[in-house]
Amino acid sequence: MFRSLHMKLTLILLLLITSLMAVVGAFLTTSVSSFYINSFYQQMDDVFGADRREFILSLRQAAAQDNGAEAVEEILKANAGSLGVDYRTRNYFVLDGTTGSYLGGSADASALPREQSANLLTARNAVVQKDETTVGDDSDITAAYMDLAVPILGGDNAFIIYILDNKETVSDLNSQLFFIIMQALIIGLLISVLLSFLLSKTMVGPIEKLTAGAERVAAGDFGSELPVESTDEIGILTGTFNEMAGVLQSTLAAMENERNKLDTLFLHMTDGVVAFDHAGHLIHCNPAAKTMLQRDIPNTCTYEELFADICSFQDVLSLQRPNHAEGEKWVGDRILELYLAPFSDQEQGGVLILLHDVTEQHRNEERRKEFVANVSHELRTPLTNVRSYAETLRDAEGDIPQDMANNFLDIIITETDRMTHIVQDLLTLSRLDAGNAELVLSRFPFGEAIESVVRANALNAQQRGHQLIYTPQESLPLIVGDRSRLEQVMMNVIGN
Repeated sequence: MFRSLHMKLTLILLLLITSLMAVVGAFLTTSVSSFYINSFYQQMDDVFGADRREFILSLRQAAAQDNGAEAVEEILKANAGSLGVDYRTRNYFVLDGTTGSYLGGSADASALPREQSANLLTARNAVVQKDETTVGDDSDITAAYMDLAVPILGGDNAFIIYILDNKETVSDLNSQLFFIIMQALIIGLLISVLLSFLLSKTMVGPIEKLTAGAERVAAGDFGSELPVESTDEIGILTGTFNEMAGVLQSTLAAMENERNKLDTLFLHMTDGVVAFDHAGHLIHCNPAAKTMLQRDIPNTCTYEELFADICSFQDVLSLQRPNHAEGEKWVGDRILELYLAPFSDQEQGGVLILLHDVTEQHRNEERRKEFVANVSHELRTPLTNVRSYAETLRDAEGDIPQDMANNFLDIIITETDRMTHIVQDLLTLSRLDAGNAELVLSRFPFGEAIESVVRANALNAQQRGHQLIYTPQESLPLIVGDRSRLEQVMMNVIGN
């Protein structure tokens, strides 16, 4: 209940009024008491002060008589008005100067304080010391009475004139003041309650509207705009809230758009993406990752179940961006290349894993190695033939008939052309990889191509103990094709 702003305003006003009236009451009570004390001693000073030497002299003369106490009392009775004696709250007394016993006065001895006051003791000490100037006139605002003790010495007699006021007037006035203050306090409390309702209407009302608007914004409703009903701080706050809601709506729309883009990207990208939170629990996995891993990945799956054999989760999490870890994972006959990296340095971060299928790359690498081996083999055969026929020509030293030597030289030229064709084939293969391969088509006699291949392999076959026999057929047709590639195919078959 006390969390309500209305109740807080009410309590603040109640405490304010109560505190104010308490301070005013204490101030008035103290001021009235001080005023009466000052008034009392001012009145006594007017009667017994230094300016009234004749009055004091008359009292001393009266005190010197045989019936000094009665004479002093008569003078005091005659001056009761100037002393403010009303015989109810204020009285005068004539006391013995040495013993302080009651000798006379406007009231009987029962009106005297039960214990002698400090002023009365001061006057008695003055009488004992024969001091005619020391008057007991100390004031005490906390005392229950006001008093004045004046020593009177006359001849051998010593008296004390004691004026006593029981503060009944002050008490009555303070009671009236307290009653008035209580009435004002009650009225002030009623006014504070009414003011709290007015303040709640002018202040709490707009705040409640802002609260309702904030709740709608928190629920996702950004369309409703709060009306600005004033130009004060509440109005400025309302306008700022409307602007904030608009900016928040635009920001959330932009974030939603970006999230949709990322979702679409993750959904359709060919590489797999798997994300884990700071505790190693799965938070995202796209379809490509499930296909690559060849298994169903439930939401309860953890990092340890999938990638513990690649790298420790804590080791990946401790990496500082942009550092990352790499690894390979075999899944069936597929080879997956993994990139593991933390996606945040904060406590709410985690690990993001990118899966890339490199099976075809590995296969292409094997094909490349095989191709290099095949090319080496293809080049070795014509090089061997060229070397063999060249060595034969060198070792014969002119013993070989000219037509046979020319035949050997034709074979060397043919094998040289063959190596040239192989190099061209390599270029052709490069063009095939680049998608720019072209066939060189021409019309040529197929029989000549066969004879060229047989001549190129005759010496190689003879050196290996084989007999290469070619029986040409008559009237082989002219064909249209790429002669160099057809010869390459036949060379591969015969050479193998």
